[in-house]
Amino acid sequence: MLQMRPSCECCDKDLPAQEAGARICSFECTFCEACATDVLGGRCPNCGGELVARPTRSVAKLAKYPASTQRVHKPGGCARAP
Repeated sequence: MLQMRPSCECCDKDLPAQEAGARICSFECTFCEACATDVLGGRCPNCGGELVARPTRSVAKLAKYPASTQRVHKPGGCARAP
């Protein structure tokens, strides 16, 4: 099950699990659509992997399987991966 991290690692924007707009890599690093596209060029700055749309989780499922509350914010590490 995905952690569904609550925010963008670059800009710290809230990314609710039940809403579209988040991008993740295979390690679940999480970014907003704007940072993933405009700042990172579709690549994770941590692993170099592709950033893809994170699926949403329904409100009903969030009650039983809550999203993570741990925010990861690394603005100094938000640059295009080599």
